[in-house]
Amino acid sequence: MKNIRNVAIIAHVDHGKTTIVDQLLKYSGAFRENEQIDKRVMDSNDLERERGITILAKTTAIEHNGCHINILDTPGHADFGGEVERIMNMVDGVLLVVDAYEGTMPQTRFVLKKALEAKVTPILLVNKIDKDTARPKEVVDEVIDLFIELGADIDQLEFPVVYMSAINGTSSLDPDISTQKEGMDPILDLIVDYIKAPDVDESASLQFQPALLDYNDYVGRIGIGVVKRGKISANQMVSCVRLDGSIKQFRIAKIFGFQGLKRIEIDHASAGDIIAISGLPDISVGETVCEVGKEEALPKLRIDEPTLQMMFGANTSPFVGKEGDIVTARKIEERLQKECEKDVSLRVETHDNETFIVSGRGELHLSILIENMRREGFELQVSKPEVITKEIDGEMYEPFEDVQVDVPEEYVGSVIEMLGNREATMVNMETRENQVRLNYVIPSRGLIGFNTEFMTLTKGYGILNHSFKEYGKMLSGNVGERKLGVLVSMENGKATAYALGQLEDRGVMFVEPGTEVYEGMIVGEHTHENDLAVNVVKGKNLTNTRSAGKDHTVVLKRPRKMSLEYCLEYINNDELLEVTPLNFRMRKRILNTQERKKFDSKK
Repeated sequence: MKNIRNVAIIAHVDHGKTTIVDQLLKYSGAFRENEQIDKRVMDSNDLERERGITILAKTTAIEHNGCHINILDTPGHADFGGEVERIMNMVDGVLLVVDAYEGTMPQTRFVLKKALEAKVTPILLVNKIDKDTARPKEVVDEVIDLFIELGADIDQLEFPVVYMSAINGTSSLDPDISTQKEGMDPILDLIVDYIKAPDVDESASLQFQPALLDYNDYVGRIGIGVVKRGKISANQMVSCVRLDGSIKQFRIAKIFGFQGLKRIEIDHASAGDIIAISGLPDISVGETVCEVGKEEALPKLRIDEPTLQMMFGANTSPFVGKEGDIVTARKIEERLQKECEKDVSLRVETHDNETFIVSGRGELHLSILIENMRREGFELQVSKPEVITKEIDGEMYEPFEDVQVDVPEEYVGSVIEMLGNREATMVNMETRENQVRLNYVIPSRGLIGFNTEFMTLTKGYGILNHSFKEYGKMLSGNVGERKLGVLVSMENGKATAYALGQLEDRGVMFVEPGTEVYEGMIVGEHTHENDLAVNVVKGKNLTNTRSAGKDHTVVLKRPRKMSLEYCLEYINNDELLEVTPLNFRMRKRILNTQERKKFDSKK
């Protein structure tokens, strides 16, 4: 039997998965002593570092006591849950990480459910044991309750527990904080002793199934997965059983293995190895690579359907080309197709020559794509995200989500009212030490724009988590539309302090003096439900008795800061968001004030 262990590390967002992988790499000697190492070294993308989340699953490998351990660091966020499910198909064990204070959270339930369904062996890591508020014993009981609730069998319930502080690099098998010792040996020893090696047959004919995709400009699309049986070599002619049942032969160009953080080129691999292969330009998740003449497909892997879509298009505002280098629809389409090469949950369809319908797993999934494009120098405009509905037996169905909200007691009434207005149904409510946990089922469109409103209402103390539940019968009414109207510029030019000062009692401003505006651009939020066309570029008429310097005495309130997510949640269906490397500008679809009034009066 090969001395290999394949494990995934799973947890709720921010419970410390990536930091733990850092420590495992460090204590297994994966780095040279003088090597410069970043914190959260597995989060290689700039956005992952800034937001502190893992977006794409990463593979790494370490050696411990002569055993080769492949570790997959998985995303914890619901929008990237499809990756977690497919990774369970590649591993024999999971490290379930739970925060020693927060305990089990919605994503803990989601990722653990996937692990138990795949019948993999669990090891529990109780992290952040050094927190003053840590309650490790209660948290372990919570995890056992969750295992029972999710239908775990007796063997799965007999899991070992490691108590640790990833940030300090200490661990122990005892919940007493005084027993913590530097190093990760308790975890590494358990992986080797408790998780079984892959049960595989090296002498049988080849079966390899990609569960993840990657892409680079030199070798094209790369399929990452585990060799289920047999052996595979570089330059070998193989057959690929496609998802539609057809067969395509190709030559394997390169095989990559994993060592530490590096992807290393290897000549051959055998059953149980986690590898990446290139050679077939359109290899897809769930297809099976076999020996020629011995084609036998593995069961297809489930890929989560997109639940949200939005329009991406070339920028049509008067400021087009001023801030970004890449502005044409053809370049935008090329970039979107390239993203589809490595993200199987993304779909792109052409709507017309200038716009494309992009479907994804949620707001975060799509906003990360927009943010990456903006940083690469793209200018584009996008519409409000909309849920994808389905027609079943003549009735319309829409996606619903499970929502868990943790809020201080004083905000409970307001949050319940807010969720009620968005057609959410309460499932459960429990109180613990001035904190209330609410569980709801809500239509996905009720969550669009909810996060910002929720954070404002709870002054940042609320915690919101959600994950896709199912498609249910569509509810009537406009769920999640913005209630207030907006202030729309009717002129082109620079906003003046004088004009903004006169408009302050009409609403909240999004621009400050000196901001370049154009006709049809949204410059503020109206205090009423209707939109209002305003002039923000008007200057003061100066006479001999009024000197020019007087304009500087206007004291303005600070404009509201608008992030990408906030803008996407804020806009309504008759509005667009212009995205450039330097700015986000919300605007009306119809820029001309008179034409817009005519159009609105026809509604």
